[in-house]
Amino acid sequence: MSTLTTRRQDRAPAAKKQGGPLKVALASFIGTTVEYYDFFIYGTAAALVFPAIFFPEATPLMGSLLSFATFGVGFLARPLGGIIFGHFGDRVGRKKMLVISLLGMGAATLLMGMLPTYAQIGIWAPILLTVLRLFQGIMVGGEWGGATLMAVEHAPRGKRGFYGAFPQTGAPAGTFLATGAFMLVSQLPDDAFISWGWRVPFLASIVLVLVGLFIRLSVAESPAFAAAREQQEIVKVPVAVAFRRHWREILLVAGTYLSQGVLAYITMAFLVNYSGGVGIDRTSALLGVMLAAIIAVFLYPVFGSLSDTFGRKTLYFAGAVGMLIATPIGFMLINTGEAWAFTLAVVLIFGVTMSMSAGVTGSLFSMVFSREVRYSGSSVGYTISQIAGPAFAPTIATGLLASTGSSDAVVIYLVIICVISVISVALIPGGWGRAEAEHIRKRELAEETNTTVTTAA
Repeated sequence: MSTLTTRRQDRAPAAKKQGGPLKVALASFIGTTVEYYDFFIYGTAAALVFPAIFFPEATPLMGSLLSFATFGVGFLARPLGGIIFGHFGDRVGRKKMLVISLLGMGAATLLMGMLPTYAQIGIWAPILLTVLRLFQGIMVGGEWGGATLMAVEHAPRGKRGFYGAFPQTGAPAGTFLATGAFMLVSQLPDDAFISWGWRVPFLASIVLVLVGLFIRLSVAESPAFAAAREQQEIVKVPVAVAFRRHWREILLVAGTYLSQGVLAYITMAFLVNYSGGVGIDRTSALLGVMLAAIIAVFLYPVFGSLSDTFGRKTLYFAGAVGMLIATPIGFMLINTGEAWAFTLAVVLIFGVTMSMSAGVTGSLFSMVFSREVRYSGSSVGYTISQIAGPAFAPTIATGLLASTGSSDAVVIYLVIICVISVISVALIPGGWGRAEAEHIRKRELAEETNTTVTTAA
């Protein structure tokens, strides 16, 4: 049962908001869109072109597995990024870390677009590709938590679900841009696409990075961080404090996000590759993913706003159950070999059911943790999930398909992942429905007035 203590202090002047919450939310959205565009073009390239140019001596199957493996190593670095950026984000501020992560991500992507191929420098080509992918992982590991907190902590009371959906919406927006970029260059003749066309989406990211950087530099620091600093709540080693106080929440956040992360990368990387095996051409598959991404961009804020009335946990749980049901249905549709069925499948999984959970991810995960360790706790839980699930999901799915010759094993694997998420979100502390939403409003009021919300065991 939740109670409010009676301690109250004057709001710190530093915590006053500068600039509207919508401006901050849009800045977070644009920044995460840039970051995820950079991260996602790698996934698309790993499916379409990297096996041929970085692993040409391998068989087609082994080339795909090796390519998806380099895709996965970026996730291995995410927890390190979460720890590093979470530490400094909880100690020196959210905004500074977001600027650094954006610049680092942009530099890694630009260098990928300039990499020599295996034919030019031999084994050094995939080695350098892997090193840059690891660096990307560190940057993205620090991006999500900071962008989410900036939006949520700037948001007015009772609307944190709506504003917290904006940075999360950067994921489907980045998917749309990344897929669109590759769809355009894939219209080139195969020789041109393989030799130089694939580089264009990587090199073009510098424009998006500059736009995102300009916008991020124009917003103020998070008022919750400013208040924590004013009230001397800054802790020396935030990640250690987060694990000591919130280890259970960190693990539940990781389990809760598992299905969302796995299905996102299965859709973006594995299904684009798998569709060719059932007779669906590359352009149709990319168009289907783009349509699903557009739908998700609009639905994320809708479900985020609904969570302010009906509760974050409730909406996320409904989405997790939806993904569990939609996954086998989606594969049945794709296996028909029809382009329209592929589009319907990815819209059902990625565009609709995932949106229900993804739209409330930021506001649900960030508010599980107290503000002095919020960046560290939410980032570490989120990035642990990335290693446990999305990191090698395309590789696992490709291996299962190759070893069994059927998508049934892939479906079973994904269903198990979805069940883990359903159980995890059910165990996250908090009530259900409007009772949960009411407690959230009380907690937001307590944070705004510097009172303390305590939860009885």
